[in-house]
Amino acid sequence: MIYFQVLANGLVLGGLYACIAVGFSLVWGVLNVINILHGSFIVLGSYVAYFAYTAFGIHPFFSVVIAGALLYGFGYAIQAGLVNRVLAAPVLMTLTLTFGLDLLLNNAMLVAFKADYRKLVLENPLGELEFGPIYMPLDRVAAMALAILLTLLLYRLLRDSKIGRAIVAVRMDREAAALMGVNVSRINAVTFGLGALMAGAAGSLLSIIYPISPLNSGMFLGKSFVICVLGGLGSVPGALIGGLALGVIESFSAIWFGPEHAVTISFVLLILILIFRPAGLIGKRGYE
Repeated sequence: MIYFQVLANGLVLGGLYACIAVGFSLVWGVLNVINILHGSFIVLGSYVAYFAYTAFGIHPFFSVVIAGALLYGFGYAIQAGLVNRVLAAPVLMTLTLTFGLDLLLNNAMLVAFKADYRKLVLENPLGELEFGPIYMPLDRVAAMALAILLTLLLYRLLRDSKIGRAIVAVRMDREAAALMGVNVSRINAVTFGLGALMAGAAGSLLSIIYPISPLNSGMFLGKSFVICVLGGLGSVPGALIGGLALGVIESFSAIWFGPEHAVTISFVLLILILIFRPAGLIGKRGYE
């Protein structure tokens, strides 16, 4: 019976993981930029939720909007002002730039907030859900549901809106999109901003589960890499499937091999996927 509980825990965690990775996957797939800043964006979103709750009593489920809006503006400005200047350079250049920016942002958070771990403790939690042998805090279930909803909303945005179709067109062929009148520079900034928005929203939701510290940025970035490779680069459904799969795998790995080996197992999985199915579970080979 314990395995039903482990599966439920993995699915809840996986829904949050999907929200973590979808913005990273979008930026990588459309701009061909490996955004090393992504982990720090998630942590910054958690701090926004933490201070919004402790100072103003705003629940993390509502501060998702605040964190998303602030991170969208921050991401848009970084892309338009800095990343766009080196976008045509080899990928190593953009990787180095985002790595340097991540060092600046992460150290700025260390100076401002210290390295101490903080925990957002809700005064009035939603309660518990019991379904047979499964027991889950409703706060975590609601956070997972909201994370999946945000991921699906991004999917619909890309499919049904004018800006979404422009993003997909730039991903398919940026030169052809430019010839058709798409402002590629603006779309690049919007895409980077959307990636930061999803990171900030995910960070706000994660604040009720994970302790908050700038030291967590590397962990979140690593999980984003694994999920992108597992599900398929640049695919929102791929990020959702990859996030759920990683959450379940980590949960069962913690039971079978010990919680200290859960991260190791996930990176072993990353290597195996790269060897045997580099396009991911639902990605398309050669589609960049």
